[in-house]
Amino acid sequence: MNSHSVSVDRVIDAPPAEIFALLADAGRHQSFDGSGSVQGTRNESEPLELGTTFGMSMKMGFAYKTANTVIEFERDRLIAWQTRGFGGFIGGRIWRYELIPVEQGTHVIETWDISQDKQRFLLKHSNFPAMTRKNMTETLERISQALA
Repeated sequence: MNSHSVSVDRVIDAPPAEIFALLADAGRHQSFDGSGSVQGTRNESEPLELGTTFGMSMKMGFAYKTANTVIEFERDRLIAWQTRGFGGFIGGRIWRYELIPVEQGTHVIETWDISQDKQRFLLKHSNFPAMTRKNMTETLERISQALA
């Protein structure tokens, strides 16, 4: 990993509005998470918008909770949230989805950006970049299947 981000992309046979609606509903994130670590929302789901904070119950070896804040938002085009855990002691990574209309549907780009993560050095020099790339590829497949 040379930079501070990993991206995967694919064309999904669905309009950007349908994909965006799925991404902007935190209550549905578990249904398309390719890592299997998202266990569900901590609070009642609400539509996400710029500045929304939402909690997720997670499990990766052990159970933990995250607080996520939507930091980028352009309806039907872009959504990104920054994730922190353990009271803000760890984290800062950004999950970003860009949606570009194309003739076959939507070109979706998912990015894992650790440029602001407090553990970026450790993450960058571990198996997390390769594992995250694999999981994001599965996430885009699951999004495609959910909207088929």
